[in-house]
Amino acid sequence: MRIVKGLGVLAILAFVFAFTCSSNSEENPTESVVEVKQETKGIKWYTWEEAIKLHADNPRDIVIDLYTDWCHWCKVMDKKTFSDKGIGEYVNANFYAVKFNAEQKESINWNGHEFKHLAAGRRGIHELAYSLMDGRASYPTVVYLNKKLERIMVSPGFKEVPQFKKELDYVNQEAYKTTSWTDYQNSK
Repeated sequence: MRIVKGLGVLAILAFVFAFTCSSNSEENPTESVVEVKQETKGIKWYTWEEAIKLHADNPRDIVIDLYTDWCHWCKVMDKKTFSDKGIGEYVNANFYAVKFNAEQKESINWNGHEFKHLAAGRRGIHELAYSLMDGRASYPTVVYLNKKLERIMVSPGFKEVPQFKKELDYVNQEAYKTTSWTDYQNSK
């Protein structure tokens, strides 16, 4: 009986642990970061619904920033990467960019399914975010969708401008059709 209870506790802890923030960066996590508004200087951000509507009229690839309000590295990425003028111009010309709070409470109806907020872990998670990340909640995470709204790549962690630009090029040039991300990274 103790073994069964112990396994139950481990299963619950594993589930809760799945929703904790991971940090992928070389910077000091205690560094003070100025709060960045939803609309960064460079990229024009859309809600999921706005991007899907625009996509219906004029298909483009979609880049999705999955973030949380409490995530330090999400704010650093807003400040250092998404606000870069060159990145903003490139994204705005080639993609619909979605800023998606992975813990938002509002439901989203899409593709015949209602995606809701799930009360799990400390703050919960939105089903659409969870689905886009294949159940591996890590913030920030950037997800790329092609013009058919098929997922191309899930890219967790903080990215400097050059790394993010390389990912954008990989998607925009449709290199994913013939080359793995690993091979693409090593070729350039």
